[in-house]
Amino acid sequence: MKKTLILATCVALTSLSIPAYADDDAAITTGAGGAVAGAVVGGPVGAAIGGALGFVAGASLDPPPAKVVTYVEERPVTRKYVIEDRDSVVVGRTLPREVVLDSVPDDDLYAYTVINDRRVIVRRDNRAIVRVIE
Repeated sequence: MKKTLILATCVALTSLSIPAYADDDAAITTGAGGAVAGAVVGGPVGAAIGGALGFVAGASLDPPPAKVVTYVEERPVTRKYVIEDRDSVVVGRTLPREVVLDSVPDDDLYAYTVINDRRVIVRRDNRAIVRVIE
């Protein structure tokens, strides 16, 4: 009975998961990683939940469009910030409110700044780094 209940729960959760879109490769990859991590921790139900959470995390960190990257690469540097842990300037990290972000014209989704002499593009809504330009 327990196995049937767990299997039914897993199937139900999988069928209710967020649909994947063909052009959303980063989210799909992250979703698969979440499923694997969830399976290790919580078995089949953990896999379903981990996959859904991984998909959502991946979707929120989609890389910015080429026009945004080009715009940020061409802008002069107006202010710089230093973060002690140089390895922490990575995709997914959220920036503190003290870091002032510069707007990208005609794009309400992205902003940018310079951290440790590296330009970073962030999402305005959650301040997460979505691209580090070397």
